[in-house]
Amino acid sequence: MIWDCFVYFALVAIVCWMVGAVAAWRQSGKVAIMATSLGLCVFAVYIAMMWMELERPPLRTMGETRLWYSFFLPLAGLFIYARWRYRWVLSFSTLMAIVFVCINLFKPEIHEKALVPALQSPWFVPHVIVYMLAYALMGVAVILAVYQLFFVKHASEKHGEATDNMVLVGFAFLSLGMIMGAVWAKEAWGHYWTWDPKETWAAITWFAYLAYIHLVRSSPRKHRKWANVMLIVSFCLLQMCWWGINYLPSAQASSVHTYSMQ
Repeated sequence: MIWDCFVYFALVAIVCWMVGAVAAWRQSGKVAIMATSLGLCVFAVYIAMMWMELERPPLRTMGETRLWYSFFLPLAGLFIYARWRYRWVLSFSTLMAIVFVCINLFKPEIHEKALVPALQSPWFVPHVIVYMLAYALMGVAVILAVYQLFFVKHASEKHGEATDNMVLVGFAFLSLGMIMGAVWAKEAWGHYWTWDPKETWAAITWFAYLAYIHLVRSSPRKHRKWANVMLIVSFCLLQMCWWGINYLPSAQASSVHTYSMQ
């Protein structure tokens, strides 16, 4: 099974990402970009191989979605580094990706070929991938927020601009994912929105990020500190929406989204 080979692909990708992070700290831009990109290619090859072996997109279980999250985090960090040369962003996004890779290494999940009927939809792949990309972008944005809040006395406009841009792009993907999910729900269950526990937390998360956007737009300099705090809270809500919801009794009893835990 291809999952048994994950450790080898993961180690190669992690080494490449770490080389890229160190190169970024040493201001070796070309090496940082090339090494990180190579690690991303290795990880992408593994995802493609897993897709072919399972004969379905590897997006069903939490372990499978963590693969995509581990891939998109360095990708988002690489974008920030290439655009604004924040060397520490690439390091922290790489560290977050390694954490999720290690979770998959130490807590592997069952990967079966079968998909429940609700997942046999053309909306399945774009919906989940768009959400994973949005989650990764918000992950990098919260790294920027934590940095501004705890490691610099006066955040520059450049820092705020990078954070806001990541949130805006992430929010766009988050909104697109919700729309796709609503259309998918209509096709699968006959309703666009039923206030399922997962949907409720998705709405809470969406409004939290919307509140952040309105706050920074109203007065970006005056409210920057509280905006960063709000961004951290919003990211915590996002984690609840992604995987925390699976551990709530209400979700286990009635949610149609708990199939990812099976």
